Amino acid sequence: MTQQQIHHRIVIIGGGNAGIAVAAQLTKRGESDIAIIDPAETHYYQPLWTLVGGGCAQIEKSARKQEDVIPKGVRWYQYAAVGIDPDQRIVTLDQDRSIKYDVLVVAPGIQLDWHKIPGLSDAVWSNSGSSNYDAVLAPKTWELIKRTKRGTAVFTQPSGPIKCAGAPQKIAYLAADYWRRQGVLDNIRIVLVLPTPGLFGVPVFADALRKVVDEYGIEVQFSSEVVEFDAARQLAIVRDNIADSKQSIEYDMVHAVPPQSAPDWLAGTGLAGAADPNGYVEVDKHSLQHVRYPEVFALGDAGSTPNSKTGAAIRKQAPVVVANIQDQLANRGISASYNGYAGCPLTTSRNRMLLAEFDYSMTPTPSIPGLDLTKPRRDMWLLKKYGLPTLYWNAIVKGRL
Repeated sequence: MTQQQIHHRIVIIGGGNAGIAVAAQLTKRGESDIAIIDPAETHYYQPLWTLVGGGCAQIEKSARKQEDVIPKGVRWYQYAAVGIDPDQRIVTLDQDRSIKYDVLVVAPGIQLDWHKIPGLSDAVWSNSGSSNYDAVLAPKTWELIKRTKRGTAVFTQPSGPIKCAGAPQKIAYLAADYWRRQGVLDNIRIVLVLPTPGLFGVPVFADALRKVVDEYGIEVQFSSEVVEFDAARQLAIVRDNIADSKQSIEYDMVHAVPPQSAPDWLAGTGLAGAADPNGYVEVDKHSLQHVRYPEVFALGDAGSTPNSKTGAAIRKQAPVVVANIQDQLANRGISASYNGYAGCPLTTSRNRMLLAEFDYSMTPTPSIPGLDLTKPRRDMWLLKKYGLPTLYWNAIVKGRL
C-alpha cells in the first residue's frame, strides 16, 4: 500500500495543554500552516482530577470535545504518532500515513506505566483502591474516602519524574480534612509514601507542608516507594531506599500513582537523550530546542527539562517555544528563554491551598505581589477551584495567555 504523505510548515504532536497552547499562540502571531496530531476525542483539564477525587469537583467539568479546543485554522489529524525520522523531517502516523514538516513540536504528554509495579493495576481497580491519574478512577477515589471510617489509608508516589508531583500529597490532605470534619480522623492511620527525602524541594514550602502533615497526624515514609501490591490481601510492599529494607502495610484504602515516562514510541526516534531511561525528548533547558535537531522543539511532560511537570510550567514554556519557532523559520538566532518556572497548587484542606512557585534554582518566584504565598490560603483555594479552570478554558487554550 502506498503511504500517504502530507506537508505542513509546523507540525505539533499532541493536542493536550502544551500542543493546543502553542498552536493557538502561533495562529495569533500570524502562522497559518499548522497541523496537530492527536487521536483523542476528549480534551481534559487534568489538574481538576485532584478535586474530583477529593469530592470538590465533578469529572464532567474537566472535559471538552477535542474538536472544540483545536484553534481555528489549524488542521487536526486524528491519528496516533508512531514514529519520527528527524533526518528526513517526517512524522509517521498509524493507518499508513506520514506528514513532513519544516518545524516539529513534540508534546505528546506522558505515559502512565501501570505495569512497572507488580499488582498496581489490580490494586487501583479493586474495591479498595483508586488513582486520580485516571479520569475513570478519579470519582472512585471520593467514594473510597467517604466509605473509610477507620483502618489504614495509604497514599503513594513512585520514584522518577511524574506530572504534577504534588498530586499524591494533595489527595491525602483532602482526605484527611474530610475525615477530620466527619470526626473519624483519629480512627484512621494515614501513611504517605514518598520517594523523596522531604515533602518538597523548596525549603519554605516544605516547612509549610510539614505543619500540615503534623496537623493531620500523617505518617510520612520518606525515601521510600511501593514496589509491589497484593490487591487480594490489600497489602502494599514498601521499600525503604535508604535502609534497603522492606515492609508490608495492610490497607483499607489505597490511592496509588503509577510510574511515568515518555511514550514508548519516542525511544526509536533518536530524539531522546542516550542516558535518559525515561525517554524524554532532549532539549536545551532554556530554548526548548532539540540539542541535535534545531527544527525540533519539545515542551510539557515529554520534554527533558528538569523543572516540575505542571500545567503552570507549560504556561511559561509555550510562548518561549512559539517565539523560538518563528526565529528558526526566519533563520535568525533564538531569542526566547525559559527559566524553569513551575507552579504547584498544593491543596492542603477543603478550603486552603498553598501556591508553590519556583524556578530552576528552586528559588520561590511568586507571581502575585503583596500576598504571603508561603502558607496555605483561602483565596488560593478559590483560585484553584474556580480561577485556574476558567483561565485554562478561556485564555490558555485560546492562546491569550
